[in-house]
Amino acid sequence: MKPILYHYWRSSSSWRVRWALAVKAVDFESRIVDLSAGEQLSPEARAKNPIGHIPILEIDGLVLAESVAILEYLEDTRPTPALYPTGAAARARTRRFVETINSGIQPLQNLSVLKRAAADPAGQKEWAAHFNQRGMAACEALIHESGPFALGAELSVADLFLVPQVYSARRFGVDLAPYPLVLRAEAAALATEQAQAALPETQPGAPRP
Repeated sequence: MKPILYHYWRSSSSWRVRWALAVKAVDFESRIVDLSAGEQLSPEARAKNPIGHIPILEIDGLVLAESVAILEYLEDTRPTPALYPTGAAARARTRRFVETINSGIQPLQNLSVLKRAAADPAGQKEWAAHFNQRGMAACEALIHESGPFALGAELSVADLFLVPQVYSARRFGVDLAPYPLVLRAEAAALATEQAQAALPETQPGAPRP
């Protein structure tokens, strides 16, 4: 059975998984869950992920949710080409980078959080920009100076988390000029063969010019 990905075009968590599926050459059926309409909170969506988050991936007879868990499953079951390094120390460093974004930046800009943080759009944008700027500074410090990717010479899961977060930082008005290593890693990752297929603007449901 063909895998099914439940996702939304501008969701950074969805973007990570789309990109990993492209790298791993996993063909999938796309099902759009419109976050702006609250479809992630429907009974059907909550039956697959009770907390009401996307992405959700149906694959190998399983229903998987949360992007880190999905990416680790894909790496375990489809290890080539690799997105995680070998060796305990290198994998721990990679997970640290992933969690800096996954736990320390991205959740703080979710729509449900923004609505709690401020009542007006300007206040919400200011909140999201603050945490994105703080996060970009942390990523800049963690990026491997040798590059060109986030953690060295090869594309890794760290890049799949970094690039969507840079997109979000721009959306919230963060000045990225102070973070040249972030920008270098973003450019290198976006130049890879599979990057274009995962871009938000190429997805079903994305606004068209």
